[in-house]
Formats: sequence, C-alpha cells, structure tokens
Amino acid sequence: MLCGALAALATPTALLLGVLLGPALLAMMLDGELGKPTGRCVVLTCMAACVAPLKALWLAGHSMAAATTLLGNVRIIAVAWSAAAAGWLLVQLIPIALRVVLEAHAIARTARLRAVRAKLAEVWGLGPAD
Repeated sequence: MLCGALAALATPTALLLGVLLGPALLAMMLDGELGKPTGRCVVLTCMAACVAPLKALWLAGHSMAAATTLLGNVRIIAVAWSAAAAGWLLVQLIPIALRVVLEAHAIARTARLRAVRAKLAEVWGLGPAD
C-alpha cells in the first residue's frame, strides 16, 4: 500500500528508487533465512548509495525528466548496484573472517596454556602430560 502511494504521489522518486534498489528487492525475495539477514544487509548498503541520487533528484525539481537523466547516468546505477554487491559480500565474508580470527586466537591460547602446563610440570617434578 505504501509503495502504491509512493508511485502515485512521487512517481519520479518511485522510478529512481525502483531501479536503484532493484538488487536489494531481489535479495529480499531470494533470502530464505529467518529474519532475512542477507537481504537486510543488501538493502541497507544499497539505500546508503541511493541517498545522493535521491537528493539530486529533489534538488533538480523532482520531475520525471530529472529522474530519467539521473538513471541515464551509468555511474549512479553502478554505484548503487555495487553497494548492493558489497552488502552481499560482507554477509558472506565476515563469518569466515571471524572464524579465522577466533581459530587463530584459540590456537595461540592453547600454545600458551601448554607452555604453562609444561613449566608447572617441570617445577613440580611431574612427567610430561602428553
């Protein structure tokens, strides 16, 4: 209902946002996870890239001519769609990067604890634990 009102009352804005947020809408439809984390991240990054073109549209008089001129600029579309791709990439890479960092931290902690255990075994005159 809100989209219909936007399309009727602010057609240039609806046209601009419809094209620029296309990948975000697609991500929301295709994300099958509970809470749609991938879709939300893609929408947020894409919306952030849409602020400048939307501001330019409103400063240019909010006309269909201004909207089509902005959409004719390939750089504007490329930035918005690249931001959507960056949002998807963040969702895919951050869990892997966190897993690598946490695994490295666990390995380092294990090495420190084994060194402390070996030192205590030597001080107390115990045999090796392994």
